[in-house]
Amino acid sequence: MAIFFSKVIKAGERQREFNFRKLSQSNDLNFQVDVPDDKGNRVNFQMSRNEEGKWITSTPSLPVWIQHVEEILNEAIIEQTKEPERRK
Repeated sequence: MAIFFSKVIKAGERQREFNFRKLSQSNDLNFQVDVPDDKGNRVNFQMSRNEEGKWITSTPSLPVWIQHVEEILNEAIIEQTKEPERRK
């Protein structure tokens, strides 16, 4: 599994590069995510798994354009963290 990966996602009417970094905190797995806003300032937030196993943002006051792509961010993390199929 990658420790760091990036994904370009359309958010807020723009293509934006979201950077994901794996954090290990005790037995929990979280991701630190950062993305530039319209002015070039970095927006930093964490994503963690909820009870159903879905990756959700854990920062309450994120810009709306990030909140609207939470499901896409969830899918990006799942895609990067799934185990590769072993060849027989």
